[in-house]
Amino acid sequence: MADYAKLPTGATLAITPFKAHVAEEKLQHFKTLLHLSPVGPAVFENTHAGNTYGITRDWLQNAKNTWLNDFNWRKHEDRLNSYPNFKTSVQDPEGNTIDVHFLALFSENPHAVPIALFHGWPGSVCDFFDMLDLLRRKFSPADLPYHVVVPSLPGYAYSSLPPDVDYGIDLAAGAMHSLMMGLGFGSGYLVHGGDLGSFVSRIMALQYAECKGMHVNMMGAPALDENPPRSEDEKKA
Repeated sequence: MADYAKLPTGATLAITPFKAHVAEEKLQHFKTLLHLSPVGPAVFENTHAGNTYGITRDWLQNAKNTWLNDFNWRKHEDRLNSYPNFKTSVQDPEGNTIDVHFLALFSENPHAVPIALFHGWPGSVCDFFDMLDLLRRKFSPADLPYHVVVPSLPGYAYSSLPPDVDYGIDLAAGAMHSLMMGLGFGSGYLVHGGDLGSFVSRIMALQYAECKGMHVNMMGAPALDENPPRSEDEKKA
């Protein structure tokens, strides 16, 4: 198997390999709770055609049956573990320590461009599985044109919870910047984000000179002022 797990030579963080595993007893506990959780009785609101009143009783019953009888966590766990997984500790701008879980495809190409991919809410590193598969099919570690880093944001998946404070996106962005710097990408890196990850990406591009560019698939904008200030020339026009 091609080795995409070789750390960049400039990495300074203490990075350890990680393997996802949920104990069988926890999976069985979840199934027991689900089995014992009744679906509510049929009433007008949950049997009405369409979703006017929310999800239907049939949809909920089918979802319960799928989770109980069809969903195979081990299959998804194996896919997650098919990518190089790592954990490390970084500092955010206020000095809080965050244990960060991330996937990565590291390149041996000396010209590889580092890029971080940030998931949204609700979301996870699973959002990027298909992209990672595409890159592995197309490139070997020797010619992969990117160092691809896919972190779990603070409080998501296997990354640690943020401290018990009003933890803003700016602090999460700072922690992600620390990750990229600690991986040895101080000469420059790119970021991409969707949903919540788009805000993280925008803050990193704005605040950190090492972030050389960003791409987002969601762009928030403030409400337009119905009476914006106008220059004298605009008033004359």
